[in-house]
Parts: sequence; C-alpha cells; structure tokens
Amino acid sequence: MKIEDCGLRNNFKQLSIRYDQSHEVLWTFFNQPNMVPCANREIISEIIQHQQEVENTRGVLYLNDHVYNIKYAVAASLTPNVFNLGGHLALIRGLAKNKNKEALLAYATKAIDILNSRLTRFNDCPIINISLVQGLALGAGLEGALTSDVIIAERKSLFSFPEVLFNMFPGMGAHSLVMRKAGVKIADEMILSGKQYTAEQAYELGIVDVLVEDGEGEQAVYKWIEKNKRSSNAYLAIQKAKNRVHPITYDELMDITRLWVDVALQLSEREFSIMDRFIQMQEKLYLPNYTQHLATGTSDNIVSIQRTAG
Repeated sequence: MKIEDCGLRNNFKQLSIRYDQSHEVLWTFFNQPNMVPCANREIISEIIQHQQEVENTRGVLYLNDHVYNIKYAVAASLTPNVFNLGGHLALIRGLAKNKNKEALLAYATKAIDILNSRLTRFNDCPIINISLVQGLALGAGLEGALTSDVIIAERKSLFSFPEVLFNMFPGMGAHSLVMRKAGVKIADEMILSGKQYTAEQAYELGIVDVLVEDGEGEQAVYKWIEKNKRSSNAYLAIQKAKNRVHPITYDELMDITRLWVDVALQLSEREFSIMDRFIQMQEKLYLPNYTQHLATGTSDNIVSIQRTAG
C-alpha cells in the first residue's frame, strides 16, 4: 500500500516512510546517505512535517473505503551502523562561536518540538512508539530514541552522551528521559561520564528493553508486536499512566534547552577545538568527498576522541 494514498507524504529527502498493514505499524526511517547522519535543519523540518501529518490522522488511515489503523510507530535508520549521531555539530559550533543565541535557540526548540510530539503520542493518538537502534545512538539521537515506549537494540549498538567532553551537556531532555526510565543515578552517570555503553550494558541498566542479535532488529519489532498485541490496549494505558505519574512537560524541556543554549554560548576556544575533532571525524566517515579542512584533530572514531579529550 502506498503511504501517499493515505494522506502521508513519502517524498522527503532525508526520511523514508513505510506502512505495514499486516501489523498496523508505521515505519519512519532516517535516510541520510552521503551526509553526516545527524539532526540537521532539513531532517528536523521533515520530521516535524511528518509528525504533524501523523497527528492529523489521529492514528487512522483511509484508502478506497478501507480503514487502516496506526497502532505502532517505529523510528529507525537506513544508515548502516548508525541510528543518529545527535545534533548537527558543525551548525551548533558555528552558531555558538558567533554568539547567535536566537538561531541556536530556534534550532534547539524545533528539536524539542519533535521530542514532545513523540512523548505526547502525536497529541494523544492511540499509538505505541518503538525505537529500533541498529548502531550508534549519540546525544540528541539517544534522546530521540528515549522518547519511545520500547527501545529494541541490536548488539552492535552503542549509546552515549558525549557532550561533556567539550564541556556541554545534552540539552534536549536527556536527564529527564533517562531518569524516568532508569533512575537519577544512571542518568547522572551516563551524562557526566560521556562514555559509550554497549547495547548489553544499556540493557542491563534498563535503557534498552529488548536486546537482539545483529541483523535481527526488524524481525524483533514484529516479534514484540506479536507477543504483546493481545494486551496492546492495556500496555498503552500503562504507558500513559506512567507518563502521568512521571510527566515530562514541554515547559520542562524548554527550560533545560534554554540552559543548554546559555552554556553553549560560554564555550571556550579549547572546547571548540575538541568539538572540531568530533566534526572532522564525522565528516571523514560519512561525507563521500571529504577533504580535511579543520586545523585540529586526527581521530578516526569517537572512542579515540573520548580517550584524548581530557
């Protein structure tokens, strides 16, 4: 079934949308070939448009006098070994260094709008949110994954909030999201350490809900749906009750992101230099015509950056 025929666009540049009527699941894939797979302005705009369309459906699609429900919304990525690398560091660095507070806040606010949409189930649609992680989930990418009711991860996946390495913190709800899922102590540890966690470690901490072997991620989504479909209404109600007991409000997210903006505007040249190394590493790995243009850093991967950032 073509998703376009049901009122949902699928002509995005950085998103790929698929609806599987057999399991009533809407798949939203980050599709960012030949670019750094991060939350750049264009994909943020596209996600906002897509989420608004889902909200407008109220979880119901119509085609040729047939009614199709969206019971599950899955966020995943088509980039091999990457879920999402988080914020667009080159953009954030430029705005912060130029003290462009207004533009930095505008960028962060749109990211908050995306997270809030999933946290509120697209304005209270009867949809269970699932994140399928099949690789790196860093910073804002991990925050995005944490807005789901269920996180399914393949063993090769790695999770991290690396912002502390350049004297920042994850400002799109990380502490609130991790605390609600795994507790204050784990939230502090993940954010203050900046270290990477394997999928198995994240599973043991309670961040990941379902741990599967590499290559079995999509199959695991369908297995989870099959296993829980008879109690899907109860599961959704329990998630809503949990969200009511431990709410994460839009005002809370905005207050934290304003603090994030203020901290970004205080970064020093040393911290920009460390950020440059992250940017260079990402561009070297993901841009097809990469040429070195930054003066600092030669690290080939995030692990080596983490080991030398101090």
